[in-house]
Amino acid sequence: MAISAKLVKELRERTAAGMMDCKKALEEANGDIDQAQKILKEKGQATLDKKSGRVAAEGVIGSYIHNDKIGVMVEINTETDFSANTDTVKNFAKDIAMHIAAVNPLFISEEDADETVVAEQKEILVNQAINEANDNMPEDKKKMIAEKKVEGRMKKWFSEVCLLDQPFVKNPDISIEEYLRNTANDVGENIQIRRFARFEVGEGIEKKEEDFAAEVQSQMNM
Repeated sequence: MAISAKLVKELRERTAAGMMDCKKALEEANGDIDQAQKILKEKGQATLDKKSGRVAAEGVIGSYIHNDKIGVMVEINTETDFSANTDTVKNFAKDIAMHIAAVNPLFISEEDADETVVAEQKEILVNQAINEANDNMPEDKKKMIAEKKVEGRMKKWFSEVCLLDQPFVKNPDISIEEYLRNTANDVGENIQIRRFARFEVGEGIEKKEEDFAAEVQSQMNM
């Protein structure tokens, strides 16, 4: 079937994939945009998996400062200095820094999560689930049910606090992991988000509540 330019454009906006890749995926999916998006994701992951074993020791530091109130630095690693100096990688680094400023992730991925923080969060969720149980229920049964509930709640928590799982603020139809995968495919190299640091003025000091992160996000979406 003939694939319209409008459909290709819509898929490209959803996935940030190249025009030709979008057209091929739509042709393979017989014009079904959701199926085409799935095809692009699967192909992109396969390509990224092949690249992931290659050493990425070059790269750039991306940075972003919002109204002198929030500052972020992020290290993006690439395989070569050449790709690190491309606009594609530099823009990716800046976008990731801006995203971190707006969304404030705790970790890059679940594997990267601090065990102490994870244990504390799990304990909080277990206690919440126990308190939700029927008062007449035996304590051991309460705890067993709570542990089962917490499995799902921990997955949801990880999806909210891990950078790679978060919807990209400039295009919520894709995750940061998908954006990373698309960028790696564009430059043809293994690309990694290695580490980041986020600073917010007055963080940890009791003060008037100001949601700078929401302000950053609103400006990015304008």
